[in-house]
Amino acid sequence: MLHLAIVNGPNLNLLGTREPHIYGNQSFEHYLAQLKDRFPLVQLHCYQSNVEGELINYLHGCMGTKHGIILNAGAYSHTSIALADAVSAIGIPVVEVHISNILAREDYRKTSFIASKCVGAISGLGMEGYALAIQYFVNRPLVKQGA
Repeated sequence: MLHLAIVNGPNLNLLGTREPHIYGNQSFEHYLAQLKDRFPLVQLHCYQSNVEGELINYLHGCMGTKHGIILNAGAYSHTSIALADAVSAIGIPVVEVHISNILAREDYRKTSFIASKCVGAISGLGMEGYALAIQYFVNRPLVKQGA
């Protein structure tokens, strides 16, 4: 079975109520249930934190247990070299996901420190970006890495 982690960063615990004109009005918990129904052969492990160090610790903990990571680091994408270093260090393929189109937003959101450490990035397709990232991992040949 394919084990994937979905890791959400700051303020993503407020999905469904936070700026619905940008992020929609669906909670992540509701969407996660839909993802589990759509991908029954994938074990999805989810984690959310507003704290940079907790996100880094979780990524470290994925070593040897997850085949891939879907990371929406939120605003940390644009500020955290430490999070980028963690993505680089763990040796697990990571797909960066953003619900909004970061290239169509404020200038400071157009740079991601994480993107160059990831196998790919999905931006601006709403919550569907998570499903597209899962599909990428489903289609990708599984590489043995202790998971």
